[in-house]
Amino acid sequence: MTARPDTAPTFRALHQGTELLMLPNAWDAGSARLFESLGARAIATTSAGVAWALGYADGNALPVDALVHTVRAIARAIRVPLTVDAEAGYSDDPATAAENVARLLAEGAVGCNLEDGNGPPELLAAKIERVKQAGARLGVDVFVNARTDVYLRKLVPPERRVEETLARAARYQQAGADGLFAAGVTDAAEIQAITRGTPLPVNVLARQDLPAPAELRRLGVRRLSAGSAIPEALWGRAGALASAFLREGHSASLFEAAASYPSLNALMNPK
Repeated sequence: MTARPDTAPTFRALHQGTELLMLPNAWDAGSARLFESLGARAIATTSAGVAWALGYADGNALPVDALVHTVRAIARAIRVPLTVDAEAGYSDDPATAAENVARLLAEGAVGCNLEDGNGPPELLAAKIERVKQAGARLGVDVFVNARTDVYLRKLVPPERRVEETLARAARYQQAGADGLFAAGVTDAAEIQAITRGTPLPVNVLARQDLPAPAELRRLGVRRLSAGSAIPEALWGRAGALASAFLREGHSASLFEAAASYPSLNALMNPK
């Protein structure tokens, strides 16, 4: 076990500063090490990126053992705080979901995302309560980022999205949540209404029509996550390169905009 409870206060403080916490979500130890070297103040995982890298679909299909292995590898490779996208906790049973998250905390995570999806808010609230208790038993002040899918899954009509998001935020805060992830919201007025309607630090998800970071900060957002955008881009690029190579056999295009072997090897073997 490589539990790192000493990084929990640092991670919590990153949500209270004057700067927007930018998280280019990683999917394995190498990507986490790269992002840390580029200045990421914390590392968050993307459940989709982790699942795809291991040959699984996103959506609570990843075996918990596989996620634990990935978290252990990432924690070994970085020094900044680590928060893990635990999807819905990989169980509908709050006690089991908490046990699953506890395994991630034992490997070095100090934060987690937990989502409600199509489930009732009461279920996520119960999971949050159990996860906070599990963290306390391990001596980790775990930062639970409660993700509500009101926007992503279109759970209510558009005119009720802010109201429903804030109602869930209040419920999740009462259960012990430390942050609110309003994934999918992009409208500036709605973002501001959400940040003003909850004391929880608000996290938004990268989207093509999302306001710029400076504007997000003005609107009250504390955290911006890349989500699965970076691995999506890389899978697209890898597919295009492999397709061209298989079709034409040309080598030159494989090296366009590529990182060098020596630089990558040095990054993974710091002195």
